[in-house]
Amino acid sequence: MFEQLKQIQQIKKLHNALQEERVEIEKQGTKIVLNGKLEIEEVVLNPQLQKEDQEKVLKECFNEAIKKVQIKIAQKMANIM
Repeated sequence: MFEQLKQIQQIKKLHNALQEERVEIEKQGTKIVLNGKLEIEEVVLNPQLQKEDQEKVLKECFNEAIKKVQIKIAQKMANIM
């Protein structure tokens, strides 16, 4: 039972640490900021880009940000385990 309480404390600690994580990706004046819960906190568009280019860059930024958050999550989980 003590071991289960210890695991619950570790999970809560991980959850709190993930909430504080932020990843910022910027390409060609377009920026996305994601938090550790994979929620978008900020999007900045570059009005100088054409619509098609803006969509492409935005998608690239988003995908890269998700990968970085996933890596940070995996690293934190490995540290706790």
